[in-house]
Amino acid sequence: MADAAEKNQPTEALITSLAMPDGTWAKPLREDALARLRTMGLPQRRDEYWKYTRPDTLTQVSAPSAKVLDTDEAPMFEGVDRLKIVFVDGVFDAEASDDLSLEGITIERLATTDSDLHWAKNLYGVLEARGQNPVPRPLAALNTAFATDGVLIHVTGKPSKPVSLTYLHKSEGSDVILHHCIKLDAGTEITILENGPAASRLNKVMEVDVADGASFHHIRTQGRDHERRAATHIFTRLAKESQFRSFTMTVNGQLTRNECVIELTGDDAIAHVAGACVGDGDFLHDDTVFITHDAVNCNSRQVFKKVLRNGATGVFQGKILVKAGAQKTDGYQISQSLLLDGDSQFLAKPELEIYADDVACSHGSTSGAIDEDALFYLRSRGVPEGQATNLLTLAFLAEAVDEIADEGLRDDLTARLEAWLTRHRG
Repeated sequence: MADAAEKNQPTEALITSLAMPDGTWAKPLREDALARLRTMGLPQRRDEYWKYTRPDTLTQVSAPSAKVLDTDEAPMFEGVDRLKIVFVDGVFDAEASDDLSLEGITIERLATTDSDLHWAKNLYGVLEARGQNPVPRPLAALNTAFATDGVLIHVTGKPSKPVSLTYLHKSEGSDVILHHCIKLDAGTEITILENGPAASRLNKVMEVDVADGASFHHIRTQGRDHERRAATHIFTRLAKESQFRSFTMTVNGQLTRNECVIELTGDDAIAHVAGACVGDGDFLHDDTVFITHDAVNCNSRQVFKKVLRNGATGVFQGKILVKAGAQKTDGYQISQSLLLDGDSQFLAKPELEIYADDVACSHGSTSGAIDEDALFYLRSRGVPEGQATNLLTLAFLAEAVDEIADEGLRDDLTARLEAWLTRHRG
């Protein structure tokens, strides 16, 4: 663990380089987050939960440059009937976005909401602060203090279509800090779609408060730009009989760290979080998940699959904490990697911490190469080696992709994974 003096100088340097946005209701919440950040200090490689992932480029004062790549690939979710909200280098683009009116939901921008009585006053930074214990997450506190924009979504019914957050990267040196708050009333349901590279460096937080019997569905794709760096956080609190389901697909990117912190605080709640990533070359992808069971008869599921080649690195850190009294807990965790060469590596740290005696919890982590027998079988039946490798790779990723309930979206993401594998074949 790095000491306070070692962390103080870079922390203060970054704080000095940023300006806290103006605002009334959010100002004390931002100041609280800033105080937390100063207490924790920015992450260092010697910190326990950063020992596999170098945080340097996420914490330096100036964002590293990342080329903006043109692509002929159709934008993600283009064929889905959705309410589209677009940010370009972190700035809301009203012309590219749809009208924000939709039945069963209210959508506002963090940057333009200034009412002291706004509902977000009781959510902004609240779940992030709860998520700082027992593991410090200083980049999330940095986000709460300095986020320049985001959406505030209050779900009061069941909207007829999903809300799509699209992030476009147009500047090679863009440094973006976005913060979203989503509040679901009892019995409501919403689907959030996210896609786009966003920036050369992105720090994003999403806080999701799910009331009794409500359901939150989340599908996210991260891709296209090879040089981007991103640190994302999802903080979720689940009430009685509520559901949270999140899936992330990642391709490309130099450094991606996705953190997910989930609290099951109401009986019979369900939380499923999954991810599939494919990486090539100078690529590091880190999934860090912390799920706390603090109620009876709750179910959690973590499924993460990574395909790595040409020296790419994958990281998984997942923990299930079952508190005393959280009986009938069902917690499942699996993390696996497929290494397509001898230069890539997968670093895993699965954890269970259980203080109840009537539980069914399991975790597993494996790493291996393509099954040579299966590859030989396909080739002996006339399937070219590259195509056969793709088929076996997609079969490996299928358990994670199958966590997506919508069949159309599931098929689309599978097709995009196959296209990436084809482009990087050989």
